[in-house]
Amino acid sequence: MHDAVGDGVGRWPMGEPGFWRQVVERLGTALLVLDTAGRAVAANPAAERLLGRTTAAMRGADAHDLLHRDANGNKVPRDRCPLLHALAEGKGARGEGGTYLQGDGRLLAVSWSASPLTEDGSVRGMALLFTDATGDRRVHRERMARTRALEDLNERLSLVAEITDVLGQTLETDEALGRLVRLLVPRLADWAAVDLRTGSGEIHRVAVTGPGGRNAGFEGRRVPVPEEAGTGEDSPLGRALTGGESVLQERVTALPPAAGHSTPAALHSDFLAAVGASSAVTVPLGTEGRITGALTVVRTDPAHPFDEADLEAVGDVGRRVGVVVDNTRRYGRQRAIAEAMQRNLLAPLPRPGRLRLAARYQPAPAGSQVGGDWYDAFTLKDGALALVIGDVVGHDLTAAAGMAQLHGILRSLAWDHTGPPGAVVDRLDAAMPVITTVPLATLILARVEGDPGTGPWTLRWTSAGHPPPLLLSPDGTACYLEAGQGLLLGTGPVTGAGRPDATHPLEPGSTLLLYTDGLVETPGSDLDTGLERLRRHALALAHEPLDTLCGEVLAHLPPGSTDDVALLALRVPPP
Repeated sequence: MHDAVGDGVGRWPMGEPGFWRQVVERLGTALLVLDTAGRAVAANPAAERLLGRTTAAMRGADAHDLLHRDANGNKVPRDRCPLLHALAEGKGARGEGGTYLQGDGRLLAVSWSASPLTEDGSVRGMALLFTDATGDRRVHRERMARTRALEDLNERLSLVAEITDVLGQTLETDEALGRLVRLLVPRLADWAAVDLRTGSGEIHRVAVTGPGGRNAGFEGRRVPVPEEAGTGEDSPLGRALTGGESVLQERVTALPPAAGHSTPAALHSDFLAAVGASSAVTVPLGTEGRITGALTVVRTDPAHPFDEADLEAVGDVGRRVGVVVDNTRRYGRQRAIAEAMQRNLLAPLPRPGRLRLAARYQPAPAGSQVGGDWYDAFTLKDGALALVIGDVVGHDLTAAAGMAQLHGILRSLAWDHTGPPGAVVDRLDAAMPVITTVPLATLILARVEGDPGTGPWTLRWTSAGHPPPLLLSPDGTACYLEAGQGLLLGTGPVTGAGRPDATHPLEPGSTLLLYTDGLVETPGSDLDTGLERLRRHALALAHEPLDTLCGEVLAHLPPGSTDDVALLALRVPPP
């Protein structure tokens, strides 16, 4: 026996004939020996068992053509075989994703490792060790399936949370539904349609979005709402609207023509057929007893149908959307009432001699609430013309009602007390906490003094924390009248000499603008910028008719405005 590894370590019969053959034959790992051309030269018993092929049957065969396949059993192009690349370069290699063809035609997933066989520095072949990786691959597939399921669940939960957040940012029904369908397509569906119940007993298709965005061609159709479940209306849309049922259509087959064209069944089936639906989910908007409409989502790929998890997620969306739609409709009714009340309280403007007046009231843009802005103009008993612009703190019916209270009280006080405007506003401030519900307000009360027919005219005013009047002069200049500033109404009694008054002559041909802060304050912009923008714009319109000037000033409000606006303009006649 020969000492192979040195004294004290151990003795092995490595030099005895047949030793390495025994090692190979008893090796539990499959071994295949290839020559430099990739032909099988030898195989151990483990390889024969794993491949279901004898060494005699494999010897001399091209191992790649004989064994290597893709996962579907197809031959793998030689230029894509990593083992052949390793053999050509005389380098070792390993792989986890191979598939070999067994003798009985079954496919075997393998993990493999190849090492070059060299003699005197030359590569003479390759030793290929490989093991059955079927179990590892199955575990991997199961792990991937669980991962995908968790990712799908997370995506659904994220989508529901995002929809809830986005819908909570608006109080306009159309805007809310537009945002909804943009979130659903294409993240969850290829198409989405929303149908709402109307007050006249109809279903109105109000929003449809597909791969190309909003599709007005599918919108606008109206059909009667079924009176109750079980009346012959058995379409998913009818079941959602009458019974509050969520319906999953995993496979949408060719749809027969619906009976009549004015039924929920026809509305639903015509839409599915037109978009090429392969699966669909229809859910009610809201909860049982308060169903405001229905949501239908569609997929067109048969390989990716909706499932029960999708049904649950869309149902959750429908419940949340129903609450939002219900709230926006209630808000819309309240806003319409407040806006109508506010407009009705704005009295017609007088015609004081040669002086000209114009005014505008513009409600807050869609999605914002009604405020307490108002204007007024009336002739006092001493012949002076009273001008009022005001803003009650708040954005709701309470603010509109408070505006009405101040409007009436101020008119009475100004008529009864012909003193300076500051004294009148002091009396209003003292009365406000006792006979109104207004917490805070700003306003300007002004008197235009002078003969209504001939002038000259003088402006006398006081300001309770309100933006300053803008005076456009006939010489092409414009300035803000900053004097006469006092505290807001509702901040407490004014001590000392009372509220300040200011006076300024009104030149022939000049124009005076009184306005509320919604005209100069916008999100993301400071007050000075808003005031300068109004000054430049109004000055450019100074020679336009007064009605034109007011209309153009409001028409060019910067984007992002969230407040209502009142505007009162006075023009002094030219000499």
